[in-house]
Amino acid sequence: MSAWPASSDPLLARIGNTPLVELPAFSPRPGVRLYAKLEWFNPTGSVKDRIAWFMVEQAERQGLLRRGMTLVEATTGNTGIALSLAARRKGYRARVVVPENAMFEIRELLEAHGAEVVEGPAGEGTRGAIGRARDIASGPGYYLPDQFSNPANVLAHYLTTGAEILQDLPQVDVFVAGVGTGGTITGVGRRLREHNPRVKLVAVEPHLGNQLQGLKSLQDGFIPPILDLAQLDGKILVYAREAFFWTRELARRQALFGGLSSGAVLYGALKWAERMEQGNMVLLFADGGWKYLSTGLWRSPQMDERQGLDDTVWW
Repeated sequence: MSAWPASSDPLLARIGNTPLVELPAFSPRPGVRLYAKLEWFNPTGSVKDRIAWFMVEQAERQGLLRRGMTLVEATTGNTGIALSLAARRKGYRARVVVPENAMFEIRELLEAHGAEVVEGPAGEGTRGAIGRARDIASGPGYYLPDQFSNPANVLAHYLTTGAEILQDLPQVDVFVAGVGTGGTITGVGRRLREHNPRVKLVAVEPHLGNQLQGLKSLQDGFIPPILDLAQLDGKILVYAREAFFWTRELARRQALFGGLSSGAVLYGALKWAERMEQGNMVLLFADGGWKYLSTGLWRSPQMDERQGLDDTVWW
């Protein structure tokens, strides 16, 4: 099976094949090397372009998505943006449900990409947004990709992200990524373990009650159906302030302008690296920092000490 579904859209050729760059400034000792997979090089600036196109084109081939229908999805941002772009390119409408406490930029970016934005139930977070999206999709003329349950999410990462990592760094020993939907670490993990069963898979997730961009806390009671927990070798919990600090450090030490989940993943990787004497680590940086300029993160080092920092979904 080819990595991408057959498509006449030239934009599809721009998805994937993102850079893998070393982070020597963060190596804790000479034998431990860190590499970052920079997913902000995708068309909408995030890793979610991979799964959006996979889910849409697979649904078309299966006859689940047809001309005149509307895509509906629950999202904290990046998947909704990627699906909205795919929908507009292909002539569908998009209706996106976001948690009430998501950043205001989410709505602007979604609307800029042509989506209708719907707010999820107050106080119910991701779970509530998913429920509302399913309610909407129960009506005629809608298709729900359901990124949290769709096997195409895992397949996209198995066929593309994992294969790309092995092409660039066959000697990978540890893979670190945010939990999110579970598709990235599950799909990439399966591909890497076929190559080397000893590869360690480390998930990064927020502490209970924290609302980090693109990450979900399993402690909050929602476990995405596509997440294979049995695969994981470790789980690193991160507070929003730690994600903010290491996002700044990424820019300061390596001139890489990553998003907030990049800082969280970097923090998790450094914690795991403390127990390593040697080996190659690959860190999945899901998106870039330009979406978070309004936070003032790069202007004010005191940003990560602000009260209420963990009450916002940072994408």
